[in-house]
Amino acid sequence: MPHDTILETRGLTKEFKGFVAVNDVNLSVRRGSIHALIGPNGAGKTTCFNLLTHFLKPTRGQIFFDGAEITGTPPARIARRGLVRSFQISAVFPHLTALHNVRIALQRKRGHSFDFWRSEGVLAEFDGRARELLADVGLASFADTPAGELAYGRKRALEIATTLALEPTMLLLDEPMAGMTHADVERIAALIKRVAADRTVLMVEHNLSVVAELSDAITVLARGSVLAEGDYATVSRHPAVVEAYLGAGHA
Repeated sequence: MPHDTILETRGLTKEFKGFVAVNDVNLSVRRGSIHALIGPNGAGKTTCFNLLTHFLKPTRGQIFFDGAEITGTPPARIARRGLVRSFQISAVFPHLTALHNVRIALQRKRGHSFDFWRSEGVLAEFDGRARELLADVGLASFADTPAGELAYGRKRALEIATTLALEPTMLLLDEPMAGMTHADVERIAALIKRVAADRTVLMVEHNLSVVAELSDAITVLARGSVLAEGDYATVSRHPAVVEAYLGAGHA
């Protein structure tokens, strides 16, 4: 792998009883970039994410992360290496405050995830960093609010904060804008841009205006295969992309 490439797949393929969901995908993500994975429904985007984090095992192909092959590595070990999928790995408990949610994630990073029996004084050592992370995602004033009472967009921000507590090198965001109001979309887009200042982001996203605004590079999937790659101006003019994605009513 070139040094400026943080994630690479070679011939990544997943078959389900004869159905090819991901077909010979060669993906290369540049270190420090925001890379979008887009395509029409059923294109294989989420399956690809599941393969990268080994929630699914590939039928064939290889995955490399940060200079080492991770094909066959258990999901928890992949997360510890710094490749973290947000919203699935993050620990968000609706009846606990935002502060306590982030604190649990910090405990987990240090190997104390289930030490709930420890005294409040001992656990409070994580509070300073937890408040810093809440401030980073715009939730400083919601530290004492139960997570279940947060508005949808702020819950997503909290989930990102718990993910950042794991100190990832690279974040995988699966449709971070799904179901959001326009104001929430703007808030989370700004948050992703801040988060990407010192780490790499790979995201699946249907909101093409967000993709155009945030992405340094885009890979378009269709029927499990790579259809086009490049910046937004390049892929949005690609005839096959216009036919398979933009022209299919998904814009």
